[in-house]
Amino acid sequence: MRLDIYRRAEHDGLFSYLAVPEGKPIPQEAINTDWEAASMALEVDDGAEALPDFHISQPHQQIGVKGYAITGLKDL
Repeated sequence: MRLDIYRRAEHDGLFSYLAVPEGKPIPQEAINTDWEAASMALEVDDGAEALPDFHISQPHQQIGVKGYAITGLKDL
């Protein structure tokens, strides 16, 4: 699966990340004007349990449920 990754600044110079399937818009409930593109068309293995560079756990499961995957604040 290919994903578009967006980021937004959090505290202490950290970022949270949002992943959506390539070419899909950010879902309405996650729209925030401060999301900026971080990595577009990132190839992700269908069996990936996490995206450690983006602190995202269970990306495929999250996308299946919500339409997007997001950094867990506990992971920052």
